[in-house]
Amino acid sequence: MTTFPTLLDDHAMRHRLRLQTLTRLRWLAVFGQSAAVLIISQGYSFPMPVAFCFVLIACSAWLNIFLTVRFPAAHRLPPLAAMAVLSFDVLQLSGLLFMTGGLSNPFSVLICVPVIISSASQPVPYTLGLGALSVTAVTLLAFFSLPLPWHPDNAFTMPFLLIAGIWIAIVSTTAFAAFYAYQVSVEANQLADALAATELVLQREQHLSALDGLAAAAAHELGTPLATISVVAREMEKALGRDPRYAEDVQLLRSQSERCRDILRRLTSLSAADEDHMRWLPLHSLVEEVVAPHREFGIGIDVVTSDDGSPEPAGRRNPGILFGLGNLIENAVDFAANRVIVEVVQDREKVEITFIDDGPGFAPDVLAQIGVPFMNRKNRTNREQAGGLGLGLFIAKTLLERSGATLTFSNNAAPPGARVCVSWPRDKMDIADNAANGRLDPQRR
Repeated sequence: MTTFPTLLDDHAMRHRLRLQTLTRLRWLAVFGQSAAVLIISQGYSFPMPVAFCFVLIACSAWLNIFLTVRFPAAHRLPPLAAMAVLSFDVLQLSGLLFMTGGLSNPFSVLICVPVIISSASQPVPYTLGLGALSVTAVTLLAFFSLPLPWHPDNAFTMPFLLIAGIWIAIVSTTAFAAFYAYQVSVEANQLADALAATELVLQREQHLSALDGLAAAAAHELGTPLATISVVAREMEKALGRDPRYAEDVQLLRSQSERCRDILRRLTSLSAADEDHMRWLPLHSLVEEVVAPHREFGIGIDVVTSDDGSPEPAGRRNPGILFGLGNLIENAVDFAANRVIVEVVQDREKVEITFIDDGPGFAPDVLAQIGVPFMNRKNRTNREQAGGLGLGLFIAKTLLERSGATLTFSNNAAPPGARVCVSWPRDKMDIADNAANGRLDPQRR
C-alpha cells in the first residue's frame, strides 16, 4: 500500500489552532461586549454592575495582549492550550451573563461559540470536555444570576418554564452546531487528503511518462565516451592481441564496449521511433493501452467500438487519463463474474468510453457516495471490502474530470452489473481537430 508521510504530518498540524484567529475573534468579542454594556448602562440607564463587567472584559483584552506579545502571529496552539484558551472564553462569558440576567439575557446563546470553534478544529475528547464545561455553566446560570438590567421601577422576572426552554435551546444548539461543524471539518480534511494523494499519483505518472526522454538523453550522452572506449580497446587489441597474458582481457573489453554501444543504439532508435507514439495517442491505442494489462486475470474483456464515420480522435498522452481509465477497468475486472465489455463511441460531438461488468453491481447506498474519498465504514459492502471503492476511485474520478470528462455511475437493468461511462467533448480529446480549427498548436501542447 502506498503511504504519504506528508499527509500524516499535515493531519497532526490540523489540530493546532492558529492563535491569530482566536485573538481576532476575542478582540471582536471585547468590542461587542463593551458596546453592549455601555448602551445598556448609559443609553438606557438600566442599573447593572458596570465596573465588574468591565473587569471581566479587561481580562479578555489582557489575555489577548499577553498572547500577542508572547507568541508570533503564525503560532499554532496545541490541543491542550487551545482548550484552555477556549475554556477561558466560556468562563468569561458566563461571568458576564451571571451579572446581567443569566439565561434571561438574549446574548446567552453566544456561549455555544467556543464549542463550535473547538469542534471544527480540535480532537473530539477536547471538544467534549469543553462542551461539558459549557453545559455546566448554562445549567448554573439557569438557577443563579443577578437580575436582568431593566427599568428600576418595573423589575423584569422571566418565568422558570421559559428559562428551562432557553436552557434546552442553548444546549441543543450547541450540540447540533458542534456536530455539524465537526462533520464539515472532517469532510473538508478528507477531501484535502484525497486531493493531495491525487497530486502525488499524477506526479508519479508524469514522472514515468518522462522516463523515455531521459533514456534517450542518457543514450546520447553516453554515446561519445563509449565510442572512445571502443577505439582505445581496438588499439589495445592490435598492440596486445598476441600477448597471451592480455589477449583474453583485451578481447573481452572490446566485445563488452561494442555490446554497450549496441544497447544504446537500440535505445536511441526505439525512442526516436516511439516519439510520435508517445506524443500522439489515437483513441483505439488509448483504449488498448488501458485494457492490455488486465487481460491475463481470467476475465474476458471485449472492446466494442462505434463511430459515425468521422476521423478517429488523437490526443496527447495524458498520464491522468491513463491512470483514471486504468483504475476503472481494474475495478470492473475485480468485480466481474466472467466478462467486461468496454464500449467506445465516437462522433463529431463527443467521445465516450463505457465499462460494463457482469458482477453484482453497486449497492444503492454505495452508488449515492461514489466519488467521495474515504467512504464511511458502515456503508461498506463486499464490493468495497474488495478494495475497489474509496480513495482510488476518487483519484481516478478527479483526474478524469480535470481532463474535461463527465463520469456517470449506474447499474444495468438486466443482466445485473455495474456501468461506468466516461464522456468527453470531442475537442477535449482530439488535438488534430483542435489544431485544424485554430484552437491549439499540436507542437506546443
